[in-house]
Amino acid sequence: MTFTLTPTYDDNPRLQDLVGRLREFLDGELADYETGLGLAPESGCTRAQLEPVWRRSRELGFYGIHLPKEHGGQDLTYTELAALKEEVGASGRILQHSVLGDMGGPLRAGPILQYATDHQIETYLKPVIRGERACCFSLTETEAGSDVRAMSTLATPEGDGWRITGHKVFSSAGPFADFSVLIARMAPEPDAPEDAKPVFSAFLVDLDSPGCTVLPGETPMSGEHIESDIVLDNCRVEAGQLLGKVGDGLRIGLGRVTTNRLLHCPTVLGQARRALALTVDFARTRQVFGAPLGALQSIQHKLADMATSYYAARSMTYDALADLDEGREPRTEAFMCKLFVAENAFRIADEAVQIHGKAGLVRGAEVESIFRKLRMFRVLTGSSEIQKNGIARQLLMPG
Repeated sequence: MTFTLTPTYDDNPRLQDLVGRLREFLDGELADYETGLGLAPESGCTRAQLEPVWRRSRELGFYGIHLPKEHGGQDLTYTELAALKEEVGASGRILQHSVLGDMGGPLRAGPILQYATDHQIETYLKPVIRGERACCFSLTETEAGSDVRAMSTLATPEGDGWRITGHKVFSSAGPFADFSVLIARMAPEPDAPEDAKPVFSAFLVDLDSPGCTVLPGETPMSGEHIESDIVLDNCRVEAGQLLGKVGDGLRIGLGRVTTNRLLHCPTVLGQARRALALTVDFARTRQVFGAPLGALQSIQHKLADMATSYYAARSMTYDALADLDEGREPRTEAFMCKLFVAENAFRIADEAVQIHGKAGLVRGAEVESIFRKLRMFRVLTGSSEIQKNGIARQLLMPG
C-alpha cells in the first residue's frame, strides 16, 4: 500500500470508478446542497433536509452499495466498502453520514437482514434501503454502557406479544428515525431460579407507538444533534416485531463485532486524512516572517510524523480488512486497529490544531471540528482501554 492523500485504486477499476464518482458527488452536488441550506458542522438537520440526500445517493448507487445485489447493492468487498467510507470521511461534508447510509440507513439496517422475517424485510428494512424510512439502534442505557448485560429495559410477556418499559440513551439517528432496533431484557419465567442468567431479545419498535417517546439526547462534544433518548412506558410490541428468536438480543446487538470495529476505522482515517491535508495546505500558504510556515523544520517534522502515523494506521486497517475478505476473522487485529487508529487519528488532529495556532482554536474552524470528533472515537465503539483488554485477552488466552 503506497502513501498518498488521494488514493487512485489503479489495481481495482470498479473501485476506481466508484471513488471517482463519489468524490464528484461529495465535492459538487452535495457541497452545493449544504451551502444552499446554510449548514454548519453543528447544525441540527431535519428529516426533510436529509431525505433528498438519501434518495439522491440511492439514485447514484451509493446508498446501500455494500448490500447483496438482491437488495439493490453491488456486493462490495469489505476493502471496497472501507475505501468508500474513507472517502466520505475525508470529504469534510456535513451530511457525509447520509451518503452511504451510516446514519439510520442501510449500513445500520443491513446486518440484521439475516435475522428478519420476510414480513419484516418488506415492512421495515426495504423502505430503509430505498431511503424512504430510517432506523436507529437502541442498546445503551445510563447504567449499561460497556456492560450491556446490566441493562434494565424489560420486556414482559402479554398474550402473543410483550410490553416493554425502559429508557435507552445515545440512540444515534433517533431524531429522524421511524423505528428502533431495540434490545431488552426478558422478564424471567415465574418458575425461573433466582440465579438464572438474564435473557435478551431484539425488537423492531415503531417510534410512534403508544408508550414510546423520543426525547432529545445529550449533545456530544462534536456538537452534532443526532442522538435521542428512547423512553418506553408499557409499550406494546407484537409477536411479529421480535427480531430473530427470543434470546438472540445480544447476538444481534453485539454481532459482527470484529467487522463493525474494523469498519469504523476507515471513516476515522478519512477524517484524519482531511486534517492532514488541511494542515499541509495551511503550512504551504501561511506566511510567517516572510516565508511559508512549512519552511520551518519544526513544522516539517510535525507533518512528517502526522503522515507516518496515518500511513501506519491505514496500512494495518486494510491488512485486517483483507483478512476479512479472505474469510478469516482477524479478532486480535481488529482490537489493535481500533486502538491504533483511534489514538493516532487523535494525535494527527491535535497536531493539526497546534500547527494552525489560533486559527485552529476558533469554534467552527474545520480542524477544530475534526479534533472534537476524533477525540470522541477514543471512547466510542469501545474505549482504547477496552481494546487493550481485548488484545491482552487474546494474547493470554488464545482460541
